[in-house]
Order: sequence, then structure tokens, then C-alpha cells
Amino acid sequence: MTENLIEKGKRLAAERAVEENVKKNMVIGIGSGSTIVYAVQHIARMNQKRSLNLKCIPSSFQSYQLIIENDLDLASLEQFPEIDLDIDGADEIDKNLNLIKGGGGCLVQEKILASNSKELVIIADYRKKSEILGTNWKNGVPIEVIPMAYFPIMKKLMKLDGKPVLRMAKSKSGPLITDNGNFIIDTDFGEIKNPAELDQKILKIPGVVDTGLFINITSKAYIGTEKGEVIVLEKK
Repeated sequence: MTENLIEKGKRLAAERAVEENVKKNMVIGIGSGSTIVYAVQHIARMNQKRSLNLKCIPSSFQSYQLIIENDLDLASLEQFPEIDLDIDGADEIDKNLNLIKGGGGCLVQEKILASNSKELVIIADYRKKSEILGTNWKNGVPIEVIPMAYFPIMKKLMKLDGKPVLRMAKSKSGPLITDNGNFIIDTDFGEIKNPAELDQKILKIPGVVDTGLFINITSKAYIGTEKGEVIVLEKK
């Protein structure tokens, strides 16, 4: 089957990000999502050719499996609390490299890795890029919450002009359960002109574990275009 332009762009973005940022003896955080598959596969190819001696820390069960399946060395934050490089995807990227993440449900563990990394490099396709968060991504900001608090939290999110929806599981009845045993509330705030302010307001609500707003943490973003090319956005 011929590779479509979106997938080609994602693959090329992932490969370029890996080639330009992964160095020998690095500790690397591995994010989640469809684009990360291409990145891990390319890391494995480079490692086979050059014996890079990499240590890879997963953000989710998916990334754990990818590390194992591609014969890379699995590591943990207990072993390496400071990460050299974190490679991840995003649901949306604004002009300042702020992100919405968590469409796949792994936002808290992804943010833990990102916050303990010297650099966060994002790979995505052109559909994820926008001037303002909430423009292209219409599923809302994922918010991980303690299960017993989900209902009052939803009421408080409405007072912040949000439209909260408890994320439901697809293959079983009931809410989706995160890797941490929590619920996710997807909340549509429309266009988010001040994501840092909104993030702080949400985090003050008791029972909120964390949000899918990643503010002022991204170093670079590699974007696969509709023409199958790659553009690189860097923190100003």
C-alpha cells in the first residue's frame, strides 16, 4: 500500500527529530502516540548501526512495549531521574510551542518525563499546528482526576466556561481508566488565548491530578507537512 502524505510527513518528522537530537549514551524519554512508533523504530535502526548505548524510559504501556519490541534498553526514573532528551507527540501545538496532550490518556506520565528532561522534542503532522490552542483540536483539554472527585470537578470546570465530558472506555462499559487508576475529563474551552492562566486555574481544583496543557516546556517541534516535508519550530 502506498504511504499517504500524512503518514509520510509523520515518519519523516520522526526520523529527522531522532537523527538531529539522539546522541550516544543518552537517557531518553519515550512518549506515546502513533508518531512515536516511527521515532522508536528509527532509534532502533540507529542503535543497531552505531551501538549508541541508550537508556529509554517509557511514559506509558504503549511506549514500554515499543522499547521492548525494538530491543532497546529499558530504564526508569528511579535509575535516571534526569533525562537528556524526551521525544513525544502532541494533539495541538500553538505558535509559542505550548501543547495540548493527553488524547491517548497518558498525559500525567508524559508530563512527568517532560518536566525531568533537559529537552522536550515534539513530532507531529501539520494538522496539529495552530496559532492558538483549541483552534484545530476540538476534543478539549484532557484533565486527569481522582475518580471520587470527578463530578464536583466537572461542576467547577463549567464555572471556568468549560464544557466537560467524562471520557468513556471504548471496549467496555464505564469511564476510561488511566495507567494511574484515574479518570479523564475532556473539557472544551474554545480558543485558549492564555493557556498558562487556564492551566493554573484548573490545577487549583482539589482532585485534579494534572492537565494536558504543557506550557513553556517544549524545546523544538518537528512538523510533517501536507507535502511530505518537515518544518522545524524552535523555542524563541
